[in-house]
Amino acid sequence: MLALKFDINKIRNDFPTLNQTINGCPLVYLDSAATSQKPQSVIDTITEFYTFQNANVHRGRHTLSEQATYAYEQVRDKTAEYFNVFSKEIVWTKGATEAINLVANGLKKRLNESHTIMISPLEHHANIVPWQIVSQQTGAKLIALPLNKNGTLNTKECCEFIKETKPTLLAITQASNTLGNITDLKPLIRAAKDVNSLVLVDGPNLRELNCDFYVCSSHKMLGPTGLGVLYGRYEQLNTLEIYQSGGEMIDKVYLTHSTYRPAPAKFETGTPNISGVLGFGAALDYLNELDHAKIQQYEQKLFSYAAQKLVKVDGITIYSNLSDNIGTLCFNLNDEHPYDLATLLDGYGVAVRSGHHCTQPLMTHLGLNGTLRASFCFYNTYEDVDIFIDSLKKCIALLD
Repeated sequence: MLALKFDINKIRNDFPTLNQTINGCPLVYLDSAATSQKPQSVIDTITEFYTFQNANVHRGRHTLSEQATYAYEQVRDKTAEYFNVFSKEIVWTKGATEAINLVANGLKKRLNESHTIMISPLEHHANIVPWQIVSQQTGAKLIALPLNKNGTLNTKECCEFIKETKPTLLAITQASNTLGNITDLKPLIRAAKDVNSLVLVDGPNLRELNCDFYVCSSHKMLGPTGLGVLYGRYEQLNTLEIYQSGGEMIDKVYLTHSTYRPAPAKFETGTPNISGVLGFGAALDYLNELDHAKIQQYEQKLFSYAAQKLVKVDGITIYSNLSDNIGTLCFNLNDEHPYDLATLLDGYGVAVRSGHHCTQPLMTHLGLNGTLRASFCFYNTYEDVDIFIDSLKKCIALLD
């Protein structure tokens, strides 16, 4: 498929939520790290399903069911192609959080006091709490990679730590959802593989990573909420214990016992989020029509422009690594509470995140109670940045 020219004006028009006013001001949406906006094609796909095709999948021989089943499984194939893996290695979940829980519970019977689970202090709670619970239930030791004072990982130090510790599993994010700092995972994964560790990655890009499990959420890739993707090497997926039980995942059911289908079916119980899967397929179609290199270049230029402007604002402290960042600015204003500043910014139509961003261990490491976070996407503009900075200065003036 040929990539279309990157036209920011056309792209803006593809996202209806962006074209509105909030509190009498044009919306400046800078919270894409929490959830991305949805193009009209995704919204239309979901509406079309419920209007014309609404039927359950894998459960009927009538036309609507067969149409829904075909479309549903086509998206699995499309997702596998997008991530350059096999369709049978894609499991639908309700989000990245459930995907991590699926893996954690699936490994539980294989873990005991002699095993070690390794995470990083950068992780979202979704990639911490499940491992805490599994550690408590199995006796496996839970440890964290060493983190620099500024919230970055020293690759050499971390690789040495992995080789010395020999974890059973390394569960790590590609980029901090709070700081936006990008971690070079390839050497860490190589170090883990050298000591026969399993590797689970929580992040936005599976390409070229030699991991065993990978999780992501549809809603952070222009798709609907309530849908996640779990990739697992097929041989590893089939070694996992069943996470949930019920219909669809079974092979044979007797009154006293049951047998189960192989992955991915054995992890997909009950009626799935059919419309969400179809919507995610539309999101992938939209992404595939764009030039990814141009998108990345545009986002990085936009981020640099915003960082250069923000760093010049009096009283602002930035905690993000500005040289290697996915497109997120994490900051505070002097001793002002981030909630107060976020509320004032909302008065000017500027949407940013405030709080601990589900990363309390990272906040503790940085000695903070919370921060503000402005996260950018390719549908944002330089004008968005200018409005954000001008509004921020007005808010600061109100607080003086």
